[in-house]
Amino acid sequence: MDSEPGLMRTMPPSHPFDDDKLKEECGVFGAIGVTDAASFVALGLHALQHRGQEAGGIVTYDPEAGFHSARRFGYVRDNFTSQEVMETLPGSIGIGHVRYSTAGSKGNTAIRDVQPFFGEFSMGGAAVAHNGNITNADALRRELIDRGSIFQSSSDSECIIHLMARSLQRNIPERMKDALRRVEGAFSVVAMTRTKLIGVRDPRGVRPLVLGRLGDKGYVLSSETCALDIIGAEFLREVEPGEMVVISQDGKLTSSKPFEAKPSRFCIFEHVYFSRPDSILEGRSVYETRRQIGIELAKEAPVEADLVCPVPDSGTPAAIGYAFESGIPYGMGIIRNQYMGRTFIEPSEQIRNMGVRLKLNVNRALIRDKRIILVDDSVVRGTTSRKIKDMLLDAGAAEVHFRIASPPTMWPCFYGVDTPDRAKLLAAQMSVEEMRDHLGVDSLRFISLDGLYRAAGIAQGRNNDAPQYCDACFSGDYPVVPSDMVDKGFELKTAAE
Repeated sequence: MDSEPGLMRTMPPSHPFDDDKLKEECGVFGAIGVTDAASFVALGLHALQHRGQEAGGIVTYDPEAGFHSARRFGYVRDNFTSQEVMETLPGSIGIGHVRYSTAGSKGNTAIRDVQPFFGEFSMGGAAVAHNGNITNADALRRELIDRGSIFQSSSDSECIIHLMARSLQRNIPERMKDALRRVEGAFSVVAMTRTKLIGVRDPRGVRPLVLGRLGDKGYVLSSETCALDIIGAEFLREVEPGEMVVISQDGKLTSSKPFEAKPSRFCIFEHVYFSRPDSILEGRSVYETRRQIGIELAKEAPVEADLVCPVPDSGTPAAIGYAFESGIPYGMGIIRNQYMGRTFIEPSEQIRNMGVRLKLNVNRALIRDKRIILVDDSVVRGTTSRKIKDMLLDAGAAEVHFRIASPPTMWPCFYGVDTPDRAKLLAAQMSVEEMRDHLGVDSLRFISLDGLYRAAGIAQGRNNDAPQYCDACFSGDYPVVPSDMVDKGFELKTAAE
Protein backbone atom coordinates (compact mmCIF):
# COMPACT_ATOMS: atom_id res chain seq x y z
CA MET A 1 0.00 0.00 0.00
CA ASP A 2 1.17 3.54 -0.60
CA SER A 3 1.70 5.77 2.39
CA GLU A 4 0.83 9.45 2.53
CA PRO A 5 2.99 11.62 0.24
CA GLY A 6 6.15 12.84 1.91
CA LEU A 7 5.62 10.79 5.06
CA MET A 8 8.77 8.98 6.18
CA ARG A 9 8.42 6.26 8.78
CA THR A 10 11.01 4.94 11.17
CA MET A 11 11.49 1.17 10.98
CA PRO A 12 11.92 -0.82 14.21
CA PRO A 13 15.52 -1.88 14.89
CA SER A 14 16.66 -5.40 14.08
CA HIS A 15 19.26 -7.73 15.54
CA PRO A 16 22.79 -6.59 14.57
CA PHE A 17 23.64 -9.93 12.95
CA ASP A 18 20.26 -10.46 11.29
CA ASP A 19 21.00 -10.51 7.57
CA ASP A 20 17.57 -9.13 6.78
CA LYS A 21 16.20 -12.11 4.85
CA LEU A 22 13.09 -14.20 5.12
CA LYS A 23 14.05 -17.56 6.61
CA GLU A 24 12.70 -21.02 5.98
CA GLU A 25 11.92 -22.68 9.27
CA CYS A 26 12.96 -26.23 8.38
CA GLY A 27 13.96 -28.96 6.00
CA VAL A 28 13.11 -32.67 6.14
CA PHE A 29 14.79 -35.83 4.92
CA GLY A 30 14.13 -39.58 5.23
CA ALA A 31 15.70 -42.83 4.03
CA ILE A 32 14.62 -46.48 4.02
CA GLY A 33 16.09 -49.74 2.76
CA VAL A 34 19.72 -48.72 3.18
CA THR A 35 22.48 -49.83 5.50
CA ASP A 36 23.23 -47.20 8.15
CA ALA A 37 20.30 -44.93 7.32
CA ALA A 38 21.44 -42.29 9.84
CA SER A 39 24.52 -41.49 7.78
CA PHE A 40 22.41 -40.90 4.67
CA VAL A 41 19.99 -38.74 6.66
CA ALA A 42 22.85 -36.69 8.11
CA LEU A 43 24.29 -36.09 4.63
CA GLY A 44 20.84 -35.12 3.35
CA LEU A 45 20.33 -32.69 6.22
CA HIS A 46 23.76 -31.20 5.56
CA ALA A 47 22.64 -30.40 2.01
CA LEU A 48 19.46 -28.85 3.43
CA GLN A 49 21.29 -26.78 6.06
CA HIS A 50 20.26 -23.54 4.31
CA ARG A 51 16.66 -24.32 5.32
CA GLY A 52 17.50 -24.29 9.03
CA GLN A 53 20.67 -23.60 10.99
CA GLU A 54 19.54 -23.50 14.60
CA ALA A 55 19.16 -27.20 15.38
CA GLY A 56 18.73 -30.65 13.88
CA GLY A 57 17.49 -34.07 14.84
CA ILE A 58 17.54 -37.67 13.56
CA VAL A 59 15.39 -40.67 14.52
CA THR A 60 16.17 -44.23 13.38
CA TYR A 61 14.80 -47.73 14.01
CA ASP A 62 16.67 -50.99 14.34
CA PRO A 63 14.79 -54.27 15.03
CA GLU A 64 17.24 -55.28 17.74
CA ALA A 65 17.73 -51.88 19.36
CA GLY A 66 14.35 -50.20 18.76
CA PHE A 67 13.87 -46.47 18.13
CA HIS A 68 16.75 -44.09 18.74
CA SER A 69 16.97 -40.32 18.45
CA ALA A 70 19.53 -37.55 18.69
CA ARG A 71 18.70 -33.85 18.77
CA ARG A 72 21.27 -31.11 18.89
CA PHE A 73 21.61 -27.34 18.59
CA GLY A 74 23.90 -26.09 15.86
CA TYR A 75 25.02 -27.23 12.42
CA VAL A 76 24.69 -30.77 11.13
CA ARG A 77 28.44 -30.89 10.46
CA ASP A 78 29.18 -30.11 14.11
CA ASN A 79 26.83 -32.74 15.56
CA PHE A 80 26.16 -35.59 13.17
CA THR A 81 29.64 -36.33 11.86
CA SER A 82 30.83 -37.70 15.21
CA GLN A 83 31.24 -41.47 15.23
CA GLU A 84 30.16 -41.47 18.86
CA VAL A 85 26.82 -39.85 17.99
CA MET A 86 26.18 -41.82 14.80
CA GLU A 87 26.75 -45.14 16.57
CA THR A 88 23.72 -44.35 18.74
CA LEU A 89 21.51 -44.24 15.61
CA PRO A 90 21.50 -47.77 14.13
CA GLY A 91 19.04 -49.08 11.57
CA SER A 92 18.03 -49.13 7.92
CA ILE A 93 15.26 -46.55 8.26
CA GLY A 94 15.54 -42.99 9.55
CA ILE A 95 14.24 -39.46 9.23
CA GLY A 96 15.69 -36.08 10.09
CA HIS A 97 14.89 -32.40 10.42
CA VAL A 98 16.79 -29.10 10.43
CA ARG A 99 15.20 -26.16 12.17
CA TYR A 100 15.47 -22.40 11.97
CA SER A 101 14.08 -19.88 14.41
CA THR A 102 14.34 -16.11 14.60
CA ALA A 103 17.67 -14.37 15.16
CA GLY A 104 18.59 -14.03 18.81
CA SER A 105 15.91 -16.46 20.01
CA LYS A 106 18.03 -19.59 20.37
CA GLY A 107 18.18 -19.14 24.11
CA ASN A 108 14.39 -19.31 24.26
CA THR A 109 14.20 -22.62 22.38
CA ALA A 110 14.27 -25.86 24.34
CA ILE A 111 15.75 -29.06 22.94
CA ARG A 112 12.27 -30.57 23.23
CA ASP A 113 11.18 -28.23 20.42
CA VAL A 114 13.65 -29.85 18.01
CA GLN A 115 12.12 -32.36 15.60
CA PRO A 116 11.50 -35.16 14.66
CA PHE A 117 8.78 -35.76 17.24
CA PHE A 118 8.10 -39.31 18.43
CA GLY A 119 4.99 -41.04 19.71
CA GLU A 120 4.34 -44.55 20.96
CA PHE A 121 1.00 -45.99 19.85
CA SER A 122 -0.71 -49.32 20.49
CA MET A 123 0.49 -50.59 17.09
CA GLY A 124 4.04 -49.29 17.58
CA GLY A 125 6.03 -46.08 17.54
CA ALA A 126 6.16 -43.37 14.92
CA ALA A 127 8.29 -40.28 14.36
CA VAL A 128 7.23 -37.17 12.43
CA ALA A 129 9.22 -34.31 10.86
CA HIS A 130 7.27 -31.36 9.45
CA ASN A 131 8.15 -28.50 7.10
CA GLY A 132 5.50 -25.79 7.00
CA ASN A 133 3.15 -24.21 9.47
CA ILE A 134 -0.21 -25.24 10.90
CA THR A 135 -2.38 -22.14 10.81
CA ASN A 136 -5.02 -23.56 13.20
CA ALA A 137 -2.49 -24.99 15.66
CA ASP A 138 -3.63 -22.81 18.58
CA ALA A 139 -7.22 -23.98 18.23
CA LEU A 140 -6.13 -27.61 17.87
CA ARG A 141 -3.83 -27.37 20.89
CA ARG A 142 -6.60 -25.94 23.07
CA GLU A 143 -8.96 -28.71 21.97
CA LEU A 144 -6.39 -31.44 22.56
CA ILE A 145 -5.38 -30.12 25.98
CA ASP A 146 -9.04 -29.90 26.99
CA ARG A 147 -9.32 -33.58 26.07
CA GLY A 148 -6.32 -34.58 28.16
CA SER A 149 -3.32 -34.32 25.83
CA ILE A 150 -0.05 -33.27 27.45
CA PHE A 151 2.24 -31.30 25.14
CA GLN A 152 6.01 -31.52 25.52
CA SER A 153 7.00 -28.70 23.13
CA SER A 154 5.89 -25.30 21.89
CA SER A 155 5.91 -26.47 18.26
CA ASP A 156 2.74 -26.51 16.17
CA SER A 157 3.99 -29.76 14.62
CA GLU A 158 3.40 -31.69 17.85
CA CYS A 159 -0.33 -31.40 17.19
CA ILE A 160 0.08 -34.03 14.47
CA ILE A 161 1.32 -36.66 16.97
CA HIS A 162 -1.55 -35.95 19.40
CA LEU A 163 -4.16 -36.06 16.65
CA MET A 164 -2.72 -39.40 15.53
CA ALA A 165 -2.95 -40.71 19.09
CA ARG A 166 -6.67 -39.89 19.21
CA SER A 167 -7.49 -41.51 15.87
CA LEU A 168 -9.36 -44.81 15.93
CA GLN A 169 -7.72 -46.13 12.78
CA ARG A 170 -5.81 -49.39 13.09
CA ASN A 171 -2.53 -48.50 11.42
CA ILE A 172 -0.25 -45.51 11.55
CA PRO A 173 -0.59 -44.30 7.92
CA GLU A 174 -4.38 -44.19 8.34
CA ARG A 175 -4.02 -42.39 11.65
CA MET A 176 -1.78 -39.84 9.95
CA LYS A 177 -4.41 -39.28 7.28
CA ASP A 178 -6.98 -38.66 10.04
CA ALA A 179 -4.66 -36.21 11.77
CA LEU A 180 -3.70 -34.24 8.68
CA ARG A 181 -7.32 -33.86 7.59
CA ARG A 182 -7.77 -31.75 10.74
CA VAL A 183 -4.77 -29.56 9.95
CA GLU A 184 -4.95 -26.25 8.10
CA GLY A 185 -2.04 -24.42 6.51
CA ALA A 186 1.03 -25.90 4.87
CA PHE A 187 2.72 -29.21 5.53
CA SER A 188 5.30 -31.40 3.89
CA VAL A 189 5.73 -34.29 6.30
CA VAL A 190 8.30 -37.08 6.42
CA ALA A 191 7.41 -39.77 8.96
CA MET A 192 8.48 -43.29 9.88
CA THR A 193 7.25 -46.38 11.68
CA ARG A 194 9.23 -49.52 12.48
CA THR A 195 8.82 -50.73 8.89
CA LYS A 196 7.66 -47.82 6.73
CA LEU A 197 8.76 -44.41 5.48
CA ILE A 198 5.90 -41.97 4.82
CA GLY A 199 5.80 -38.70 2.88
CA VAL A 200 2.83 -36.33 2.65
CA ARG A 201 2.18 -32.91 1.09
CA ASP A 202 -0.75 -30.65 1.85
CA PRO A 203 -3.46 -30.36 -0.83
CA ARG A 204 -2.10 -27.06 -2.15
CA GLY A 205 1.51 -28.25 -2.20
CA VAL A 206 2.81 -25.04 -0.60
CA ARG A 207 6.10 -26.54 0.58
CA PRO A 208 8.28 -28.90 -1.52
CA LEU A 209 8.87 -32.63 -1.10
CA VAL A 210 10.63 -34.96 -3.53
CA LEU A 211 11.10 -38.72 -3.90
CA GLY A 212 14.34 -40.44 -4.86
CA ARG A 213 15.73 -43.96 -5.25
CA LEU A 214 18.96 -45.22 -3.70
CA GLY A 215 20.25 -48.60 -4.82
CA ASP A 216 17.94 -51.54 -5.51
CA LYS A 217 15.40 -51.16 -2.69
CA GLY A 218 16.34 -47.90 -1.04
CA TYR A 219 14.18 -44.77 -1.20
CA VAL A 220 14.64 -41.26 0.11
CA LEU A 221 12.31 -38.33 0.72
CA SER A 222 13.67 -34.79 0.83
CA SER A 223 12.67 -31.16 0.86
CA GLU A 224 14.90 -30.55 -2.19
CA THR A 225 16.66 -32.45 -4.95
CA CYS A 226 20.09 -31.08 -3.95
CA ALA A 227 20.01 -33.44 -0.97
CA LEU A 228 19.58 -36.41 -3.32
CA ASP A 229 22.71 -35.41 -5.22
CA ILE A 230 24.95 -35.51 -2.16
CA ILE A 231 24.18 -39.20 -1.54
CA GLY A 232 24.01 -40.25 -5.19
CA ALA A 233 20.27 -40.93 -5.18
CA GLU A 234 18.21 -40.87 -8.38
CA PHE A 235 15.49 -38.22 -8.48
CA LEU A 236 12.22 -39.94 -9.34
CA ARG A 237 9.55 -37.25 -8.99
CA GLU A 238 7.94 -34.74 -6.68
CA VAL A 239 5.42 -35.94 -4.16
CA GLU A 240 2.27 -34.42 -5.59
CA PRO A 241 0.12 -31.88 -3.72
CA GLY A 242 -2.31 -33.81 -1.53
CA GLU A 243 -0.44 -37.10 -1.99
CA MET A 244 0.70 -39.62 0.62
CA VAL A 245 3.41 -42.12 -0.31
CA VAL A 246 4.13 -45.11 1.94
CA ILE A 247 7.33 -47.09 1.34
CA SER A 248 8.10 -50.43 2.99
CA GLN A 249 11.45 -52.04 3.74
CA ASP A 250 11.15 -54.38 0.74
CA GLY A 251 10.93 -51.41 -1.63
CA LYS A 252 7.17 -51.48 -2.19
CA LEU A 253 5.67 -48.02 -2.69
CA THR A 254 1.97 -47.17 -2.45
CA SER A 255 0.38 -43.82 -3.20
CA SER A 256 -2.96 -42.31 -2.19
CA LYS A 257 -4.72 -38.93 -2.29
CA PRO A 258 -6.44 -38.76 1.11
CA PHE A 259 -7.46 -35.07 1.04
CA GLU A 260 -10.04 -33.01 -0.76
CA ALA A 261 -8.46 -31.71 -3.97
CA LYS A 262 -7.41 -28.04 -3.96
CA PRO A 263 -5.79 -25.79 -6.58
CA SER A 264 -2.00 -26.04 -6.38
CA ARG A 265 -0.35 -23.00 -4.73
CA PHE A 266 3.35 -23.81 -4.46
CA CYS A 267 5.39 -21.12 -2.69
CA ILE A 268 6.93 -18.89 -5.36
CA PHE A 269 9.57 -17.66 -2.89
CA GLU A 270 11.11 -21.13 -3.07
CA HIS A 271 12.10 -20.14 -6.62
CA VAL A 272 13.28 -16.69 -5.55
CA TYR A 273 15.35 -17.48 -2.45
CA PHE A 274 14.61 -20.44 -0.18
CA SER A 275 15.73 -23.38 -2.31
CA ARG A 276 19.33 -23.96 -3.29
CA PRO A 277 20.12 -22.85 -6.86
CA ASP A 278 21.25 -26.38 -7.77
CA SER A 279 17.84 -27.86 -6.91
CA ILE A 280 15.04 -28.68 -9.35
CA LEU A 281 11.54 -27.36 -8.58
CA GLU A 282 8.50 -28.27 -10.66
CA GLY A 283 10.81 -29.59 -13.37
CA ARG A 284 12.74 -26.30 -13.55
CA SER A 285 16.27 -25.47 -12.50
CA VAL A 286 16.14 -23.01 -9.62
CA TYR A 287 19.29 -21.37 -10.95
CA GLU A 288 17.77 -20.89 -14.39
CA THR A 289 14.57 -19.42 -12.92
CA ARG A 290 16.63 -16.91 -10.93
CA ARG A 291 18.67 -16.03 -14.01
CA GLN A 292 15.41 -15.46 -15.91
CA ILE A 293 14.24 -13.21 -13.07
CA GLY A 294 17.29 -11.05 -13.76
CA ILE A 295 16.46 -10.98 -17.47
CA GLU A 296 12.87 -9.90 -16.77
CA LEU A 297 14.11 -7.30 -14.29
CA ALA A 298 16.47 -5.81 -16.87
CA LYS A 299 13.57 -5.53 -19.33
CA GLU A 300 11.27 -3.92 -16.76
CA ALA A 301 13.75 -1.66 -15.00
CA PRO A 302 16.69 -0.63 -17.22
CA VAL A 303 19.15 2.00 -16.07
CA GLU A 304 22.42 3.41 -17.41
CA ALA A 305 25.33 2.04 -15.39
CA ASP A 306 28.86 0.67 -15.61
CA LEU A 307 28.64 -2.55 -13.61
CA VAL A 308 26.07 -5.11 -12.43
CA CYS A 309 26.94 -6.51 -8.98
CA PRO A 310 25.08 -9.13 -6.91
CA VAL A 311 24.56 -9.09 -3.18
CA PRO A 312 26.16 -12.49 -2.54
CA ASP A 313 25.12 -15.13 -2.69
CA SER A 314 21.37 -14.89 -3.14
CA GLY A 315 21.47 -12.15 -5.76
CA THR A 316 24.07 -13.79 -7.99
CA PRO A 317 21.94 -15.67 -10.57
CA ALA A 318 19.60 -12.71 -11.05
CA ALA A 319 22.56 -10.36 -11.46
CA ILE A 320 24.01 -12.66 -14.12
CA GLY A 321 20.67 -12.56 -15.96
CA TYR A 322 20.42 -8.77 -15.62
CA ALA A 323 23.93 -8.29 -17.02
CA PHE A 324 23.23 -10.66 -19.92
CA GLU A 325 20.03 -8.89 -20.93
CA SER A 326 21.30 -5.34 -20.38
CA GLY A 327 24.74 -5.79 -21.89
CA ILE A 328 26.29 -4.14 -18.83
CA PRO A 329 29.36 -5.99 -17.49
CA TYR A 330 28.93 -8.29 -14.49
CA GLY A 331 31.37 -8.01 -11.60
CA MET A 332 31.83 -9.25 -8.04
CA GLY A 333 31.74 -5.85 -6.39
CA ILE A 334 30.98 -7.36 -2.99
CA ILE A 335 32.81 -10.34 -1.50
CA ARG A 336 31.32 -12.55 1.20
CA ASN A 337 33.34 -13.80 4.14
CA GLN A 338 32.61 -17.52 3.73
CA TYR A 339 33.66 -18.32 7.29
CA MET A 340 31.18 -16.05 9.02
CA GLY A 341 28.59 -18.27 10.70
CA ARG A 342 25.28 -17.27 12.16
CA THR A 343 27.03 -16.51 15.44
CA PHE A 344 30.44 -14.90 15.72
CA ILE A 345 31.17 -13.21 19.04
CA GLU A 346 28.98 -11.54 21.59
CA PRO A 347 28.63 -8.12 19.94
CA SER A 348 30.27 -5.30 21.84
CA GLU A 349 29.17 -1.82 20.86
CA GLN A 350 32.18 -1.46 18.56
CA ILE A 351 31.51 -4.79 16.85
CA ARG A 352 27.79 -4.01 16.69
CA ASN A 353 28.56 -0.86 14.71
CA MET A 354 30.52 -2.90 12.17
CA GLY A 355 27.25 -4.55 11.25
CA VAL A 356 27.20 -6.18 7.84
CA ARG A 357 30.93 -5.55 7.29
CA LEU A 358 31.63 -8.71 9.28
CA LYS A 359 29.95 -10.69 6.50
CA LEU A 360 30.52 -8.64 3.35
CA ASN A 361 33.36 -6.53 2.02
CA VAL A 362 33.48 -4.20 -0.99
CA ASN A 363 35.89 -4.88 -3.84
CA ARG A 364 37.11 -1.28 -3.89
CA ALA A 365 39.33 -1.48 -6.95
CA LEU A 366 36.42 -2.74 -9.03
CA ILE A 367 33.65 -0.34 -8.02
CA ARG A 368 35.54 2.95 -7.56
CA ASP A 369 34.03 5.76 -9.69
CA LYS A 370 31.51 3.38 -11.27
CA ARG A 371 27.74 3.51 -11.51
CA ILE A 372 26.66 0.28 -9.81
CA ILE A 373 23.49 -1.77 -10.33
CA LEU A 374 23.18 -3.80 -7.14
CA VAL A 375 20.95 -6.88 -7.49
CA ASP A 376 19.45 -8.61 -4.44
CA ASP A 377 16.67 -11.15 -4.02
CA SER A 378 14.47 -9.13 -1.65
CA VAL A 379 14.16 -6.21 0.74
CA VAL A 380 12.53 -7.09 4.06
CA ARG A 381 13.40 -4.50 6.72
CA GLY A 382 15.95 -2.69 4.58
CA THR A 383 18.58 -2.58 7.32
CA THR A 384 21.20 -4.56 5.42
CA SER A 385 20.43 -2.79 2.13
CA ARG A 386 21.24 0.58 3.68
CA LYS A 387 24.52 -0.69 5.10
CA ILE A 388 25.60 -2.19 1.78
CA LYS A 389 24.77 1.05 -0.02
CA ASP A 390 26.88 2.98 2.50
CA MET A 391 29.77 0.56 1.99
CA LEU A 392 29.66 1.07 -1.78
CA LEU A 393 29.56 4.84 -1.51
CA ASP A 394 32.34 4.85 1.09
CA ALA A 395 34.43 2.83 -1.36
CA GLY A 396 33.95 5.40 -4.10
CA ALA A 397 30.96 4.23 -6.14
CA ALA A 398 29.56 7.09 -8.24
CA GLU A 399 25.93 5.87 -8.13
CA VAL A 400 24.05 2.95 -6.57
CA HIS A 401 20.91 1.58 -8.24
CA PHE A 402 19.05 -1.22 -6.45
CA ARG A 403 17.25 -3.87 -8.51
CA ILE A 404 15.28 -6.41 -6.50
CA ALA A 405 14.53 -9.91 -7.86
CA SER A 406 11.13 -10.13 -6.16
CA PRO A 407 8.15 -7.81 -5.74
CA PRO A 408 7.92 -5.72 -2.55
CA THR A 409 7.46 -7.95 0.53
CA MET A 410 4.33 -6.43 2.06
CA TRP A 411 2.70 -9.25 4.02
CA PRO A 412 3.90 -11.85 6.54
CA CYS A 413 3.96 -15.54 5.66
CA PHE A 414 2.07 -18.01 7.86
CA TYR A 415 3.03 -21.18 6.00
CA GLY A 416 6.44 -22.05 7.40
CA VAL A 417 8.56 -18.94 6.93
CA ASP A 418 9.95 -16.72 9.67
CA THR A 419 8.53 -13.33 8.67
CA PRO A 420 8.57 -10.10 10.68
CA ASP A 421 5.35 -8.49 11.80
CA ARG A 422 3.81 -6.43 9.03
CA ALA A 423 4.82 -3.27 10.88
CA LYS A 424 8.48 -4.28 10.37
CA LEU A 425 8.17 -4.90 6.63
CA LEU A 426 9.56 -1.85 4.86
CA ALA A 427 7.29 -2.19 1.82
CA ALA A 428 4.20 -2.40 4.02
CA GLN A 429 5.01 1.00 5.53
CA MET A 430 6.43 2.95 2.58
CA SER A 431 5.88 3.48 -1.12
CA VAL A 432 8.70 2.49 -3.48
CA GLU A 433 9.71 6.15 -3.74
CA GLU A 434 9.84 6.48 0.05
CA MET A 435 11.84 3.25 0.26
CA ARG A 436 14.33 4.67 -2.25
CA ASP A 437 14.77 7.77 -0.10
CA HIS A 438 14.94 5.70 3.08
CA LEU A 439 17.67 3.47 1.61
CA GLY A 440 19.47 6.47 0.12
CA VAL A 441 19.97 4.98 -3.35
CA ASP A 442 19.83 6.65 -6.75
CA SER A 443 17.02 4.40 -7.92
CA LEU A 444 15.05 1.40 -6.65
CA ARG A 445 12.97 -1.01 -8.72
CA PHE A 446 11.35 -4.36 -7.97
CA ILE A 447 10.35 -7.02 -10.47
CA SER A 448 6.59 -7.11 -11.06
CA LEU A 449 4.47 -10.09 -10.02
CA ASP A 450 3.78 -10.82 -13.68
CA GLY A 451 7.50 -10.64 -14.43
CA LEU A 452 8.23 -13.06 -11.61
CA TYR A 453 5.62 -15.49 -12.92
CA ARG A 454 7.05 -15.25 -16.43
CA ALA A 455 10.52 -16.03 -15.08
CA ALA A 456 9.05 -19.09 -13.35
CA GLY A 457 7.80 -20.36 -16.72
CA ILE A 458 4.25 -18.97 -16.88
CA ALA A 459 4.34 -16.93 -20.08
CA GLN A 460 0.97 -15.24 -19.53
CA GLY A 461 1.92 -14.05 -16.05
CA ARG A 462 -0.19 -14.21 -12.92
CA ASN A 463 -3.83 -15.27 -13.11
CA ASN A 464 -5.29 -12.78 -10.65
CA ASP A 465 -8.56 -14.73 -10.38
CA ALA A 466 -6.78 -18.01 -9.59
CA PRO A 467 -3.07 -17.43 -8.82
CA GLN A 468 -0.84 -20.32 -9.84
CA TYR A 469 1.49 -19.87 -6.85
CA CYS A 470 1.27 -18.85 -3.23
CA ASP A 471 2.56 -15.27 -3.39
CA ALA A 472 0.86 -14.00 -0.23
CA CYS A 473 4.01 -12.25 1.01
CA PHE A 474 3.77 -9.99 -2.05
CA SER A 475 0.05 -9.85 -2.74
CA GLY A 476 -1.70 -10.47 0.58
CA ASP A 477 -3.69 -13.20 -1.19
CA TYR A 478 -3.60 -16.03 1.37
CA PRO A 479 -4.65 -19.42 -0.06
CA VAL A 480 -5.52 -20.62 3.47
CA VAL A 481 -6.95 -18.16 5.98
CA PRO A 482 -4.48 -18.01 8.91
CA SER A 483 -7.24 -18.54 11.45
CA ASP A 484 -5.05 -18.45 14.57
CA MET A 485 -3.57 -15.11 13.53
CA VAL A 486 -6.97 -13.68 12.61
CA ASP A 487 -8.19 -14.67 16.08
CA LYS A 488 -5.25 -12.69 17.49
CA GLY A 489 -6.26 -9.59 15.52
CA PHE A 490 -4.36 -9.91 12.24
CA GLU A 491 -6.19 -8.02 9.53
CA LEU A 492 -6.42 -9.67 6.12
CA LYS A 493 -6.08 -7.67 2.94
CA THR A 494 -9.11 -5.57 2.07
CA ALA A 495 -10.52 -4.91 -1.38
CA ALA A 496 -9.13 -1.35 -1.21
CA GLU A 497 -5.59 -2.68 -0.84
